[in-house]
Amino acid sequence: MTPQPNPQAGAAVKAADRAHVFHSWSAQELIDPLAVAGAEGAYFWDYDGKRYLDFSSGLVFANIGYQHPKVVAAIQEQAATLSTFAPAFAVEARSEAARLIADRTPGDLDKIFFTNGGAEAVENATRMARLHTGRSKVLSAYRSYHGATAAAINLTGDPRRWPSDTASAGVVHFWAPFLYRSPFHAETEAQECERALQHLADTIAFEGPATIAAIILETVPGTAGIMVPPPGYLEGVRALCDQYGIVFVLDEVMAGFGRTGEWFAADHFGVVPDLMTFAKGVNSGYVPLGGVAISGAVAETFARRPYPGGLTYSGHPLACAAAVATINVMEEERIVEQAARIGESVLGPGLRELAERHPSVGEVRGMGAFWALELVRNKETREPLVPYNASGEANAPMAAFGAAAKKHGLWPFINMNRTHVVPPCNITEAEAKEGLAALDEALSAADQHTA
Repeated sequence: MTPQPNPQAGAAVKAADRAHVFHSWSAQELIDPLAVAGAEGAYFWDYDGKRYLDFSSGLVFANIGYQHPKVVAAIQEQAATLSTFAPAFAVEARSEAARLIADRTPGDLDKIFFTNGGAEAVENATRMARLHTGRSKVLSAYRSYHGATAAAINLTGDPRRWPSDTASAGVVHFWAPFLYRSPFHAETEAQECERALQHLADTIAFEGPATIAAIILETVPGTAGIMVPPPGYLEGVRALCDQYGIVFVLDEVMAGFGRTGEWFAADHFGVVPDLMTFAKGVNSGYVPLGGVAISGAVAETFARRPYPGGLTYSGHPLACAAAVATINVMEEERIVEQAARIGESVLGPGLRELAERHPSVGEVRGMGAFWALELVRNKETREPLVPYNASGEANAPMAAFGAAAKKHGLWPFINMNRTHVVPPCNITEAEAKEGLAALDEALSAADQHTA
């Protein structure tokens, strides 16, 4: 689709936004939201007709791209048939979405509790774990993000937690493996894995195993940096949970539904959690939907005991119809396989080649359509390009990089000193190469701040 400029309409949209919309995670008077006129596939455009290749997939949710005609048609058909209905009833779209999800989750995660998004999924997963075990504490990692609702934000390990951290939410944080910035002074992946597992075992011992309901981990941490866990780590966490009767929760809100080149990132590691949260890619974000996939053992706890939780829009028919269509499209168009192929043959090699030429790129890591570039001032010292949680003038180097990317028609995903390469999972080879070329140009702006 060729964007048609309409600056007057764009100005009206922008004016209404600035007058009435309260934006998340923002100082309201310091932001300047782009007015978006439309989107299709891997691209979106503004009212001036400028088109951007979206290397952020929205907020890493548009796994099949924007405006896929089959998903749009499924939403329209559902709206005409049964646009909404209460969650206590059996509804075809809801039942079919649950069946399709359960068919793809690992192990016996065969019961699906629907939510409106990822944070609510985490809220309910931790509640289920606490009720199932009769214990109160939940362990989660630093360098993590689990959502912005009450329990989820306390589980989060990045600075977005700080303003809302009550220090009384029954959460204990620990260090998960990250070899590039190892908290364990490891020199190899094997050392990092062994020392991270020992650290977790020690944390469990000193917190008291009988007090711990759950350990929650992002299978591959997303916003925190796309740190693929070393071989053996998740298996080791599973073993610790089994040893102490702790519920193992994997957060696949961002990593699930093809993002890593498998239906779920857990499939890469052969690990089956007790609970798994999902959202985002389940229907490419077309209508808000999330959920918890529940093992047989946890589900049995609530077979004759009411589960004390629910949502008015749990399993909303429009959202579930979008999920059914999205999963079918992913099968028909082999989008999971495409994510794996594009990561292995284009994104991975292309990003590593950029790292060789740009002094600002300290590390490339990822899989599938899920990659991160760690930007640094100095490759030898690994000093981040900007300080941890930088803002204002201290964040100027990353701001310059972001502006350069947008100038070259690339919309980046930026967090702290990283840019994430997370395009739609069905991005074509030509589109991926277009994005890498724009990224190459933008990294020159970051290079200006290296030593």
